Amino acid sequence: MPEKGLCAHRGGMDNRPENTIHAFEYSIQKGVQMIEFDVQFTKDGALVIMHDGTVDRTTNGSGKVEELTFSQIRALDAGAWFGSEYAEAKVPTLEETLQMMPKNIWINCHLKGGAELGIAVSKEIFKQNREHQVLLTAEEEAINAARNYNPKILVSNVEGSYRNDPIPYAEATVNLKANGLQFRIPEEGKIPQKAIQVLKENGIIINYFYAKTPAELGPLWDQGIDFVLVNELESFSEEAKKMGITPVIPIY
Repeated sequence: MPEKGLCAHRGGMDNRPENTIHAFEYSIQKGVQMIEFDVQFTKDGALVIMHDGTVDRTTNGSGKVEELTFSQIRALDAGAWFGSEYAEAKVPTLEETLQMMPKNIWINCHLKGGAELGIAVSKEIFKQNREHQVLLTAEEEAINAARNYNPKILVSNVEGSYRNDPIPYAEATVNLKANGLQFRIPEEGKIPQKAIQVLKENGIIINYFYAKTPAELGPLWDQGIDFVLVNELESFSEEAKKMGITPVIPIY
């Protein structure tokens, strides 16, 4: 598995309609080391890939995801808002998304929900034999439920109650025995080296949300960040190559 590199945020949301198969195929083509997407329940318990709590911004429909059935969401156009060439793109399921992923990249699966969602997503990860590569990115409630269901699940801690304070966040992640975490851009300065050190000593994967310009990549990797989330893949991929990050050749 890759040791460091780029993480395509929502599949590269500046290049393709976010959280769609179009975006994920594009990210794989660009050779990213990690792909991030968001998963949540529909009204009837389907697992769909969508960031917002409503379908309004990224489809031609309206309403809360949790109040719409899967068939209602599936009937929507999830691509035309981004560009006419993506018209008819559908909101994918978690099952479909995992099925089309290579086996040799990290999958950053961000949960938009609690314990019940953690268990449901864990079941799908197990069913598809993806335990080696999916980081279940969630708050503590969902993490604990997912691990109770399957102790082999890899988890990335994004607990909101302490996430904005890097050193306590790092220490809590170690105590949780999580496999990873995901720093946000700090309000000032950069992530304290003490936080990075604690994580490195415990073998924890360090994700960073996010780099706005390619020039930020070098300093972040030099500091010890493993995977940097980015919205745009053309310029960031070129910069990563210059810095010796080899694009992943997908294995299925």
